[in-house]
Amino acid sequence: MDFMRPAGALGKYLPVKAVVALGFMLALSIARFNLLDNYIQLVLMLIGINLILTLSLNLVNGYMGEFSVGHAGFMAAGAYVSSILSVRVLASYSPVWVFPCAVLAGGLAAGVVGLAVAVPSFKTRGDYLAIVTLAFSMIVKSVIENIDAVGGPRGFLGMDKLTTLPWVFFWTVAAVWIIRNFIYSRFGRGVLSVREDEIAADLTGVNTRNVKMLAFVVSSFFAGIAGGLYAHLIQYISPGVFDIVKSTEMLVMVYLGGVGSIAGSMIGAATYTVLLEALRPLGIWRMAVMPLLLILLMIFRPKGIMGYREARWLSPSFGRGTGKDK
Repeated sequence: MDFMRPAGALGKYLPVKAVVALGFMLALSIARFNLLDNYIQLVLMLIGINLILTLSLNLVNGYMGEFSVGHAGFMAAGAYVSSILSVRVLASYSPVWVFPCAVLAGGLAAGVVGLAVAVPSFKTRGDYLAIVTLAFSMIVKSVIENIDAVGGPRGFLGMDKLTTLPWVFFWTVAAVWIIRNFIYSRFGRGVLSVREDEIAADLTGVNTRNVKMLAFVVSSFFAGIAGGLYAHLIQYISPGVFDIVKSTEMLVMVYLGGVGSIAGSMIGAATYTVLLEALRPLGIWRMAVMPLLLILLMIFRPKGIMGYREARWLSPSFGRGTGKDK
């Protein structure tokens, strides 16, 4: 598909490739030689996982202009599928390839679930997606709580700590690259046209239902990837982890950094994760601060810090010598 090919000059621009390669080598060195405190490494990995989640939700809420509040359900699907595979199905094999296969399977499972949610949701227009995804998230939580084979309300554990800084770096770069190129592809332009005016997009020949479903599946896939990484980092998952609070956290990160902006997703994920750790001395009260932050954002800066604006190095014109973004 065309969105899998590098768009513009990003895929050909040597400094970007060099920075990514150096970043991966640095992450590998930190993990191999323990150059940073374990707590700092944990925070860095949480930033990467939250960035993947923020990008996935921003694709729907920012670029497509719809409103999803149930991405915690897709994260749960990825977390449970990848965990069950790594603990009960592939445990006897080498973790070198078991872990990436398990995480990828979690993402694919979340993508299939996302397709099942998208098919009925996008037959209508308006705010129905928010209602459907909220109900979906509640259903997922209730179903998992009633399946004793996966621990029920007690949760599921036994996963090895296979999530490392290099793996998080790899999946974060993959998420940025794929979603960025999807946005600037033919399908992505269709998604943007839906956000601006769905009726006009229909009249100009855009198959709005198909592009919306494709964007939603891609979004669900990366939420599942984040779930798999999270499960093998914390080594314990339970239905309570993937409740409405988790979905609210994703919304805060999206709208803090800015809707319709990959750079905004990076800012939002990093700021939120660091702020959450800084407020840890407040105990449970820190969870009251985050919804309050979302309310203040909606009132005073509804588009967030980078709302509908992009960093120059993420634009299609970067490296063409124009000096300007399109």
